[in-house]
Amino acid sequence: MSRDIPFDRAEQLQQIQSGLLQGEEIIAVYDATGAGTGFLGLTDRRVIIQDKSFVGKKVAITSIPYSKITSVSVVSNKSMAGSFFSSGAIAINVGTHVYEMEFRGEQKCHHVHNVILHYISGR
Repeated sequence: MSRDIPFDRAEQLQQIQSGLLQGEEIIAVYDATGAGTGFLGLTDRRVIIQDKSFVGKKVAITSIPYSKITSVSVVSNKSMAGSFFSSGAIAINVGTHVYEMEFRGEQKCHHVHNVILHYISGR
């Protein structure tokens, strides 16, 4: 690829690359912390989430077109008196379902939030 793609783990980046649609470009792939979620990938067309929360050690790769996302939130368990992105967690609302993801570092959270917001707000 001609440009550097931010990512945490090479195998996650390769998994996203293997499922791209023709002409689709990867923006970033970040490892998620906490139970149930493996990673989140951002492309210029969709958000891709690896979900490990299924029974029987099953794993799902879920593609969410930006047009189906109704909101994206910064999640914090404390007062927002500090930085808006003092947390490393976001919530992505798709219909009645909420995908909550926590990342290693607030910069990754900030990047994911801003990319999703860019695509759902009509640019």
